[in-house]
Amino acid sequence: MAGNVGASVAPITNSLSKLQSLNGLFAIYKKQGPTSADVLNKLKETLLKEAGAKNPNPRKRKKQSLKMGHGGTLDSAASGVLVVGVGNGTKMLSNMLTGSKKYVAVGELGKATDTLDATGSVILEKDFEHVTRQDIEEKLKSFTGDIMQVPPLYSALKKDGQRLSVLLKKGHSVEAKPARSVTVYNLTLQEFRPPHFILDIECGGGFYVRSLVDDLGKALSSCAHVKKLVRTKQGQFTLEEHALHEEQWTLDHILHSLQTCSESNSVQIARNPTAE
Repeated sequence: MAGNVGASVAPITNSLSKLQSLNGLFAIYKKQGPTSADVLNKLKETLLKEAGAKNPNPRKRKKQSLKMGHGGTLDSAASGVLVVGVGNGTKMLSNMLTGSKKYVAVGELGKATDTLDATGSVILEKDFEHVTRQDIEEKLKSFTGDIMQVPPLYSALKKDGQRLSVLLKKGHSVEAKPARSVTVYNLTLQEFRPPHFILDIECGGGFYVRSLVDDLGKALSSCAHVKKLVRTKQGQFTLEEHALHEEQWTLDHILHSLQTCSESNSVQIARNPTAE
């Protein structure tokens, strides 16, 4: 009997040790709804539970048995690629924050919301019948390159240590952050079926798609908000090739897709063999 117990404990111990020894970056798929922090906590809990940890609650940080972080918040209403750092890979996440990202955004003309997306309350309605595809394409030129952008009030940016979005929900008055320089590498209109339009966006760090769509609506003598947002690429990681879906949140899948840490931080990443 004792031998059988020892045999069953050994694989669990080995799995946990292997999980805790991981160092590098990988990508997961964040679905629409939960926050990026919620998704990360669920990932950690899933992995710790698979490895046999006794109390796989990632929110209890006194003795954190798995060091993990993400490289750039996705709004709760957004979905797509979320880059995760594990072990020493968390030190590489700053590159993800400042690096190139790609998005597909569905915008809706004629309605502005307080959050600049579909989760908020409509605060303004304006005519949009005058807007043509050519109008949008012409205006997009002024939002390409190095531009100045005011971040949304509802955002992960902080004031006195608290997120602006949290302060607003508590009823506090919040002043807009000053405009800051951001970079848009590529910006194209893929489809226009009034009142909806679809944008393909490639941008640098600190860029807010919600602000872009809001500013675009104003530039078109109307208003607009983001109806749907998907991040399709972050750094080297793409939605199609690398993002692990929830059913793939296992040690084995992560081992196959992990970009391991190196001094040069330039190791090639493996493709997710089961991604569609």
